[in-house]
Amino acid sequence: MRVKVPQVARKEGTEGLRAVSFRSQLGALTRLIGRSPWLRRTAAGMGWMEQSARRCWRVPAREGGRSSQGSGRSWPCAQLGDGGGRGQGRGQGPGLRCQLQGGGEPRPGSVTAATAGNMEPPDARAGLLWLTLLLSGYSGAQAELHVSVPPRVEVMRGEQIALDCTPREHPENYVLEWLLVDASGARHRLASVEPQGSEFLGTIHNSRGRRPPYKIDSLGRLVIAEAQVGDERDYVCVVKAGAAGTSEATSSVRVFATPEATEVAPNKGTLSVMEQFAQEIATCSSNNGNPVPRITWYQNGQRLDVPMELNSKGYMTSRTVREASGLYSLTSTLYLRLHKEDRDASFHCAAHYDLPSGQHGRLDSHTFRLTLHYPTEHVEFWVGSPSTTEGWVREGDAVQLLCQGDGSPSPEYSFFREQGNQEEQLNVNLKGNLTLEGVHRSQSGIYGCRVEDYDADEEVQLVKKLKLHVAYLDPLELSVPEEFSVFLNSSGTVVNCSARGLPAPIVRWTKDSVTVADGPILSLDSVTFDSAGTYTCEASTPTVPLLSRTQSFQLVVQGAPELKPNEIKPKSGTSWTEGDEVMLTCSARGFPEPKLTWSQRGDTTPAEPPFEGRGWMSSSLTLKVTSALSREGVSCEASNIHGKNGHVFHFGSVAPQTAQAGVAVMAVAVSVGLLLLVVAAFYCMRRKGRPGCCQRAEKGAPPAREPELSHSGSERPEHTGLLMGGPSGGGRGGNGGFGDEC
Repeated sequence: MRVKVPQVARKEGTEGLRAVSFRSQLGALTRLIGRSPWLRRTAAGMGWMEQSARRCWRVPAREGGRSSQGSGRSWPCAQLGDGGGRGQGRGQGPGLRCQLQGGGEPRPGSVTAATAGNMEPPDARAGLLWLTLLLSGYSGAQAELHVSVPPRVEVMRGEQIALDCTPREHPENYVLEWLLVDASGARHRLASVEPQGSEFLGTIHNSRGRRPPYKIDSLGRLVIAEAQVGDERDYVCVVKAGAAGTSEATSSVRVFATPEATEVAPNKGTLSVMEQFAQEIATCSSNNGNPVPRITWYQNGQRLDVPMELNSKGYMTSRTVREASGLYSLTSTLYLRLHKEDRDASFHCAAHYDLPSGQHGRLDSHTFRLTLHYPTEHVEFWVGSPSTTEGWVREGDAVQLLCQGDGSPSPEYSFFREQGNQEEQLNVNLKGNLTLEGVHRSQSGIYGCRVEDYDADEEVQLVKKLKLHVAYLDPLELSVPEEFSVFLNSSGTVVNCSARGLPAPIVRWTKDSVTVADGPILSLDSVTFDSAGTYTCEASTPTVPLLSRTQSFQLVVQGAPELKPNEIKPKSGTSWTEGDEVMLTCSARGFPEPKLTWSQRGDTTPAEPPFEGRGWMSSSLTLKVTSALSREGVSCEASNIHGKNGHVFHFGSVAPQTAQAGVAVMAVAVSVGLLLLVVAAFYCMRRKGRPGCCQRAEKGAPPAREPELSHSGSERPEHTGLLMGGPSGGGRGGNGGFGDEC
């Protein structure tokens, strides 16, 4: 026989087992003993009962707080464990007791079965515990029932929750119920689950108006869809396993919601640092979060440790509101006593909130600054436009005088200029600046600025002065015109540059960006053509940047031409050969510009001057070398109104072209021979009618006589033939004339 013994439940770790009351345990044990002969014998052997009979006594009710002794009567009880009989009726009241032994009155230490509340004797619990231990050693006894649930479930708002409840011992038959514990501690039945084989049959009894409603999934879990803050409750899982007992465990659900962006509303007014108490700085809000967020304040990025209690240095207040949605909104207001050092400080607040699994989040607001009112303690007055440390400004510039006090809001500024013992009022404004357009040298003097701050301490100096110096430099004057002429090789010429300005300028002379003289005097000695060019006088004031002037003149050097030939050398060897081509170049300079001429004709072209320096001009002549040129030479000449200068080029000995002459004679002879052959062939072709002429001539016929040529106009022209015969032609016939024309 298997006996399931319910045992005293205990709560340990993450699982809670509901303790069954002593009276319930005692009743269950009594019923078990009645059904099992072995248990009845064991209980009788322990002195708990006799098998013959039981007796019950009616104990009178207390009268006046005391009970009557010895007035009760007894009658036989029903058979143990039958659940009936007069001794176990529920309507008998608290004065009915049943003793588990043969007879006699109930005595202290005896074990009785209570049919109603508060009827067990003092030593009954010890006996019951002993009997329970005895039953646990019985081979059919079963261990206590445990229920496993997640002790704490954390989700974000809108997520789904699935609560699982599992009995560890896996009894064959049981019923699982989900109960909701409200804020008052009352329990409300939500759903029940009954396993049927490998499946679960779930029933929703009451969703308590939740949308969407609760449901049981295929695994027998309680599903809470789209979790809201209102779902933050304790959910109790109760497992009823019949004789195995009843056990329960609780799962706490926590729903987290991230608050909206942190907003801060700073104080838009002007806060005075002269106040002796803390003033409102700003209000920070963090709305619709769960659980309630926390707000902290920061100044220049550093956290402010301000208390919640009211005090003169600083504190903060907070207010929490639970919205209709169940979410929380928190507002915090910061109060601080301000100082002048806080004028540039930046403030902001941050909301800290919790997330599942022990995580945390933070949302910072935008930073803001405060508008403070504080008196002037220091005044500064200076020249804002480009100037020197001594206060020099350039004449003609726009000069700004700047005045700045460190008070807030900006005070009124009054500008003046001292004229003897009087103050000339110039301008009054809130910007603290005075502009002098196109300042003139006559505006040099002492200027002042006065700050009109009536909250300032009497010891603060609210008037500042400065001395303004206007620097100027007049145009430069030269002692020579813009183009100045001197003669070649002259000396003692002086050019003066006059510069007037304040402060005193520094003067120097330059030519081609090279300094040629320091000071206003330029001396020209031993003048050459290289001395010609542009001379510049430069005047500047080192103490005033960009204040400078320049003036230039052009120096012209007049004189007879200076000539330079470009010497030539033979192309090969040390002597020239007749017929060699040569290019001769002459360069000259002077003023006025000289003219270059050559003694020989040839191909004359302008040329680049081969020499460095100003004013050079060149000419080139190309010709062939001959023996005559070698004897006479070739000369070039440069001339202007101041004189002339020349140079003769010589070639030395010129070698004849012998080899080249023999080749030319042979070429002429070959050409003549070829021409004669062509003429003879042409003549024979003309004598086709007398072909034997040429043959006889070739056989040794006597040479023909020279024809008589006529120079008269009536005579036959020469183009009628080269040689003519016959009596009318001037030739002889018969033996005395030309026989045949050959």
